Order: sequence, then structure tokens, then C-alpha cells
Amino acid sequence: MSLFKDMLRDSESLFKDSVALDYDYIPKIVPYRENEQRYIASCIKPLLHERNGKNLLIHGSPGVGKTVAVKHLFKELEEETDEIYPIYINCWQKNTTYKIIIEICESLGYRFTQNKKTNELLAVVKKILNKKSAVFCFDEADKVEDFDFIYFLIENIYRKTILLVTNFKDWVIDLDDRIRSRLALEFLEFRKYNAEEIKGILNQRLKYAFVDGVWEETGFNFAAEKTADIGDIRSGLYILKEAGNIAEERSSKTITKIDVQKAISKLDEFKIKKKEELDDEEQMILGIIKNNSGKKIGELYKIYHENKGKGVYKTFQRKIKKLEENKFISTSKVLGGKEGTTTMVSYQEKKLTDF
Repeated sequence: MSLFKDMLRDSESLFKDSVALDYDYIPKIVPYRENEQRYIASCIKPLLHERNGKNLLIHGSPGVGKTVAVKHLFKELEEETDEIYPIYINCWQKNTTYKIIIEICESLGYRFTQNKKTNELLAVVKKILNKKSAVFCFDEADKVEDFDFIYFLIENIYRKTILLVTNFKDWVIDLDDRIRSRLALEFLEFRKYNAEEIKGILNQRLKYAFVDGVWEETGFNFAAEKTADIGDIRSGLYILKEAGNIAEERSSKTITKIDVQKAISKLDEFKIKKKEELDDEEQMILGIIKNNSGKKIGELYKIYHENKGKGVYKTFQRKIKKLEENKFISTSKVLGGKEGTTTMVSYQEKKLTDF
């Protein structure tokens, strides 16, 4: 019988609550972000006294707690008062004024949006919001295709705070001057977590998510070290969850370093698109960048057309952004010079397990 004592029964699980490993999960406490949360709260605080709040650009690398910190504050705000509408919108898919206004209507409980034009919906939003105050968070704001909704909020909503969340601080440079000047943005950077903080965050989630005692210390320490190398908490949460699944698949009552190693090997599949999955146009552009790494985007577009590329410049930019999101390349903005702001593009195909 000793051969079976370490095996899980069908009715047993290593997980107590796997939802705690979802990146969108809002813990009771957001560790190591107290100062940032206090600063965001100070921008919202005037709304509690029926005055206009401050607008804020929140920026920092992926996986450093920007979204979780804001959502945690919004949850507290909902518990504190009914006089402020907290409206959170992720602009990854809601990336046009029309889509964003529809989403705002949904947040306000207004459902009669079908067949209504943008101007009609804007009038509805204005009427509802101006009865109280509002704080807006536009997460992944760099994904929006037009900024009419921001201009509308600035000009028509009396008491509000606008939070723009992005990985790229320089994104604000591309905002229309009339919008940028009226927003009068303050800036808040979320620095990267250090190794000890990453270990603390993962340990907190581990306690929420797993049955006590199922993790071997060497396995957890290895997962934390790997996450620190990558610098993205989302990857660490994936590693913990996948290691737990792997251990359960072999009916083990403990999660070991070997389970973590197997989870890390799957991380590439989880995060990065394979080169073979790119369409012909994307593969062509990637080849051009590989042979001309470090050049300006305009120079690369010229080479692209010389190689009989058919896309217009906007399409080319979208392809560049897609390649960057899938970790094939990196981009950086350079300020100044005769051309003003320009984007430099570098070939940087890197698997997460290479860190």
C-alpha cells in the first residue's frame, strides 16, 4: 500500500481555488503597490468633495500590477460611495469611440443602445454621468484607434478623473495637442518588482490557490526565480497553475521542481506565437527587420515596398505592432531631430525560456 500513499484519489485536488492564479483576480491586499495606490487615490479624492479630479497616465512594463492596483481601488470606491461611477474599459478590443461609448453605457446599466448613433449615445452618457461624478480607467490605452471619446469626456463631463494605463510612456506623444493640453496629465510609473517582491506575490497567490503543504520548497523557489528572470508576474502565475495541473495529471500529492520545469517548457507555447503561424506578409516583414535591425520604421517601410509589399503605411504599422506583441521584435521611440518622434525597430526573437 505504501506505493499508493502519495497518489491523489479521484475526489482529491491540489487546488483550493485556482481562480486566485488568474491575473485578473483581485486579492484582498495588493502587496508592494501601496504608494502607487495612494497616489491614484489622491487623484480621485477631489471627486468625493464634488470637485474635478486629476488625470493620470499610469505606465510601466507588462505584469507589474498596474491593472490589479486600479481594479482594487475601483472595488474600494464602490464600497465607499454611490456618488462616483467607476468605469473600467480595456481598449484591446474596445478600441474605437463607438465601442467605448457602448461599453460605458453597459457600465451605467443603459441597455437601449441598438440602432443608436454615436451622437445619441454620447448624449445619454452625458445626461447620466453629470448627475454624479465619474472615474474612468482606459487600460491598454495605446490600442485605441481614435481619441474622440477622450475629447468628449474632457468637454462634457463635469466632474471626472481619467486614468490612462499603458506599457509605453511615450505613447502620450501621439495624442492630439488639443487633447493632451486639456488632459493636463500627471505621470505615475509602476517600477518592476524585485526578486523578493515577486516571491512574496507568488507566495500570497499560492496560499489562496493551493491546499496547504502541496508545494515542495525547491519547486516554488525555482518558479519564483524564473519569474524574476522574466520580470512578468503573469508568467509566474501561469507557471504555478500549470505545475499544479502537471502534478495532478500524474496523481501526485506534491508539486515538485520537475513539475515546474515542465510548466516552464510550456510557457513558450502559452506566450509566443510560432513563426510558422505568421501570414506571408508578416513573415516577409519579419525577414526585412531581421536583415535591417535597428532601423527607423519609415526606412523599413521603404524597403518593404521595394520588395513589392502591398500594404499601406497604417497596415505596415499594425503588422509591426503584432510582431512586437508576439515577442519577435522590439520597438522604441526616439525624440528630437529633424523628423521629430520616430520609432526604431529591432529584431529580437526570444523565447521566454531564454531568460
